[in-house]
Amino acid sequence: MTELSEALPLSGITVVSVEQAVAAPYATRQLADLGARVIKVERPGGGDFARRYDTTVHGESSYFVWLNRSKESLTLDLKSARGRDVLERLLAGADVFVQNLAPGAATRLGLDAPALRERYPSLIPCTISGYGTSGPWADRKAYDLLVQCQTGLVSLTGNEHGSARTGVSIADIAAGMYAYSGVLTALFTRATTGVARAVEVSLFEALAEWMGQPAYYTRHGGTQPPRLGTQHSTIAPYGAYPAADGKDVLFSIQNEREWAALCERFLGRPDLVDDPRFATGSDRVSHREELNAIVAARFRALDGQEAMKLLDAAGIANSGVNTVEEFLTHPVLEERHRWQDVRLPGGAGPVPALLPPVDLSGVTPRMDAVPAVGEHTDTILAALGHSAADIAALRADGVV
Repeated sequence: MTELSEALPLSGITVVSVEQAVAAPYATRQLADLGARVIKVERPGGGDFARRYDTTVHGESSYFVWLNRSKESLTLDLKSARGRDVLERLLAGADVFVQNLAPGAATRLGLDAPALRERYPSLIPCTISGYGTSGPWADRKAYDLLVQCQTGLVSLTGNEHGSARTGVSIADIAAGMYAYSGVLTALFTRATTGVARAVEVSLFEALAEWMGQPAYYTRHGGTQPPRLGTQHSTIAPYGAYPAADGKDVLFSIQNEREWAALCERFLGRPDLVDDPRFATGSDRVSHREELNAIVAARFRALDGQEAMKLLDAAGIANSGVNTVEEFLTHPVLEERHRWQDVRLPGGAGPVPALLPPVDLSGVTPRMDAVPAVGEHTDTILAALGHSAADIAALRADGVV
């Protein structure tokens, strides 16, 4: 068990999490980053199935390494009475319980929020589901791509050749972030009022919030935003344009000052500033094809670096389109020292991991090892009062 610095904001907070995949582990990893003790409950044998999504990080899953540093792993068969007894004893001393079990499983195990609040009034239960714990889809299983489809996100991504899944697990990440902020809010509420409130978030409703702008656009505009690749439905020019050397350069015009600067200092066409086809943002969107032809012709006359230097000089934000390999060596990450080594199960590694994106003055986030399956089982059980013989019996019977 890691000794936590008193300087960490969540030092002294204990989180028990029956978690798997992405959403719940992302929420609890962020709590662990700030000093919470996170006990991850896994299935005996294989553990969290995200451990086997791939084997790219020295034999470990890239997903699991990303989401599970600084946690303790306890294997526990929750279908057995003795396994549930161990969990109940942990919950009696916990501050937060997080779960993203399959629909109906938490209720069958007595781990749903109403049951837990009755048994442990000071415990904050956090439920992460696919479509909510009530309503017509409460019993449906969900995963990230399904939710991207159900919220309409996939109908917006891609280009004229077809739709595309967003390249990261955006619904899981959104749900994990809202669960994290919800737990922090509940901890604050408990500290100031003494009331422990339950937290619930679904993947669908988390991503639905992120669909706010296209929802308003569609409801009040009569049609949904078109699928435009790197371009934007309500801003033009916007997107990636190929330069003479084949490098894509992305930029956008956010206001009329930038439009004038683009015309005068990049396009060399001051006459376009007041051209009625392009006079306002809406005009530029309405005449997107004509405008794109003008902009694209200018990019074809420049190589990528030349184009970016001219856009910089005009005060217009721009970027090349990095590969992931280029992102890994980005000067912002390097010079701001955003990479820190993290150990892997069994002593493999270490591997570089990104520090949490929020910096708190005077606080160094915890970046401890990624646990092996059940690595802390004996220690946790001993702390609950189990003897070596008890632990051996539980292990022999497959309870842990």
